Amino acid sequence: MNDRVAIFIDGSNLYHSLKNNFKRFDLNFGEFTTKLCGSRQLIRTYYYNVLQESSQRSEGSREQQEFLETLRKTPYLELRLGTTKLSQGIPVERGIDVMLATDLLYFAANNTYDTAVLVSGDSDFNYTVQTVKNMGKHVEVAYFENAASRDLINSADFLHQLDSKFFTSLWTTGQRKYPRRKPRYRRQAAVAIANAPAPEEQGNSQQDLP
Repeated sequence: MNDRVAIFIDGSNLYHSLKNNFKRFDLNFGEFTTKLCGSRQLIRTYYYNVLQESSQRSEGSREQQEFLETLRKTPYLELRLGTTKLSQGIPVERGIDVMLATDLLYFAANNTYDTAVLVSGDSDFNYTVQTVKNMGKHVEVAYFENAASRDLINSADFLHQLDSKFFTSLWTTGQRKYPRRKPRYRRQAAVAIANAPAPEEQGNSQQDLP
């Protein structure tokens, strides 16, 4: 029987890693997940991120909604959107890691997939990965070398290193530079992956978002 794969994307981790490593965000999600899945059967891709509040950043919220509509058209991709709350006047995310970890465990317990591909380098997922493996499932981690927990990497059954070679042919436009402001239609992909803090930042602050 063909191996069944479910992909779980930590949107914040992916955004900041693309920003730091390539200074571009125009990733073709359909081609990206196809490459991670290979010849195996893709059950579904789950994308996790913070839903930007229109009351806090109206332009960013509008642009995010436009791109989320594009993501919703990606075959077999489902959005999991958390919210933010104010902490000392700064919007911080809530619930994203818990949502992703819960889905990893729930779908493993219900035998939805044989292999999970986790796109993240966040050490918070290490124990969840170990638990899923204890349930008899395989877990692969797609990671950036400079943005991954060593414990998480060591826990994986298989690794996908996300480097320049991996992303060849997965971009939707020509090379873009950061942080020069782009026209809105070119910034939609950036906003879709954005709106959440770098994993290593204390308190998950969103101050550096575009």
